[in-house]
Amino acid sequence: MNHNVYFEGKVQSLSLETAAGKATVGVITPGTYAFSTSTEERMVITSGTLGVKLPGGDWQQMAEGKQFIVAANQTFEVEAKQDVSYICYYK
Repeated sequence: MNHNVYFEGKVQSLSLETAAGKATVGVITPGTYAFSTSTEERMVITSGTLGVKLPGGDWQQMAEGKQFIVAANQTFEVEAKQDVSYICYYK
């Protein structure tokens, strides 16, 4: 299990293997962050609401239970107004 730390500890995750493949489970604390992908990612919000701006799109609000997909080699932005937890699956 790997512990990933981003943005001076404001975003953290643990990696794991699932039946669907490699994944991370993490927490995003309040703030706005930009992430880049190297593979396709499917992110599922497990607690809270996350603002998401996908490449070429507008800001959307993703509440608990909602998910979004980001293609490989893209950059996307997120904004948390409270702690948000997620699970991210990698292709």
